[in-house]
Amino acid sequence: MDALDALLNRVSAPRLRAPGPDAAQRELLFRAALRAPDHAMLRPWRFLTVEGDAREQLGELFAQALLARSADAGEEALAKARAMPLRAPLLVVVIARLQEHPKVPPQEQVIAAGCAAHAILLAAHVQGIGAVWRTGEMAYDPRVAAGLGLSADEQIVGFLYMGTPERELRTPAAVQVADFVSAWPA
Repeated sequence: MDALDALLNRVSAPRLRAPGPDAAQRELLFRAALRAPDHAMLRPWRFLTVEGDAREQLGELFAQALLARSADAGEEALAKARAMPLRAPLLVVVIARLQEHPKVPPQEQVIAAGCAAHAILLAAHVQGIGAVWRTGEMAYDPRVAAGLGLSADEQIVGFLYMGTPERELRTPAAVQVADFVSAWPA
């Protein structure tokens, strides 16, 4: 698959099963991430992998965060939170590491980390690995950040769920470029 094909045809794969990416595939995923645009070469990102029993631990962290946010959370909502990390054999937590820099504001650093996440998704697609980028309340919950060991200058950009797609990937819908591009001044 060439680069343009990957860019034009990558879609999320929300239903995933084992096996997840092997060691060689992971190496390529992270090598692609490290090529993301990065003003001043700050490398404002890091990644955590969550797999095996650690997924259950992450699910428990999600349930505790939900309970802290909503003391009246029912057992069904807690069970759903516990099950979230079990939707794929591998999760990659993409973290933006914000650094003081006179020319690179925090927003640019978060965007760079987002580009690294996108590079992982593209590298997964090229290798036939199903992947989906998820955020939701857990990505922004300070208890989840603390439980994952993030420092005060870090934030979660997203959770990348990866594995083998349960079904054939859909064909992306056609989008008209002219709907999103215009000349300035008009």
